[in-house]
Amino acid sequence: MKHDVAEMPLDDDIAPGSAAPGSSPAPASLIPPLTETAVLLDVDGTLLDFAPTPREVWVPPDLAETMRGLHKRTGGALALVSGRSLNDIDLIFAPDLFPAIGGHGAEMRLQPDSDEAVAAHSPPLDKELKRRLAAIAKLSPGILLEDKGYSLALHYRLAPHAEKAIYEAVSLIRADLPDAPIEVLPGKSVCEIKMAGFTKASGVLELMTHEPFKGRRPFFIGDDVTDESVFEIMPDYHGLAFSVGRRAAGVDGYFGTPTDVREFLAQLLNR
Repeated sequence: MKHDVAEMPLDDDIAPGSAAPGSSPAPASLIPPLTETAVLLDVDGTLLDFAPTPREVWVPPDLAETMRGLHKRTGGALALVSGRSLNDIDLIFAPDLFPAIGGHGAEMRLQPDSDEAVAAHSPPLDKELKRRLAAIAKLSPGILLEDKGYSLALHYRLAPHAEKAIYEAVSLIRADLPDAPIEVLPGKSVCEIKMAGFTKASGVLELMTHEPFKGRRPFFIGDDVTDESVFEIMPDYHGLAFSVGRRAAGVDGYFGTPTDVREFLAQLLNR
């Protein structure tokens, strides 16, 4: 049964923080002991605040310390679940390395000290298709192109007026290539195109078959449309799902901002 965390008593260890009106961090009492838990976390908009460009995101020192602590306390059962590539995730969190699902489930790394990506489910986007999609960035100054290998992202945070034109251009390409196995992922000021056949949920399903995640009760925190597939599978593991910035369908609770998420994780570590 799903609950609105605003209707539930807060554990004394978890304060409401700076959540948006009507929201509050999840009670610590909902979370099993960390030795029995798998911590799954989206990155952009969940752990980290959005920046004008994807390269400008910043990991606060306190968050890095919290992540290291949670990774140790869970026995390694902490993973980042992101649309970014594993390489990009590592650059952002450097010098720290964590288990991670990258490329919306296209690649996965179980051990932070392993250079080997396992469970790759898809080849990179076709080069010609990628070239045609990349040309959309020329529609307006301010559209930023991000090549993730398994996907291509068109960011329009600096050109919000171009949103409609971007999606229309993508639709025209899809109509011209009706058999191309691609999916369009609308996000927060971004239009992302990836190969079909894998999602963040498929990545998590694979992750949960491996130690140290296997047999644990997961909780996942995410903020975007691409995270909803993971929200949907949490009940299969008796897990918990929390959204950020909005009350997503089917979640157990929600946070107002990434700041609230970071505070909650720090307090959970010190519980």
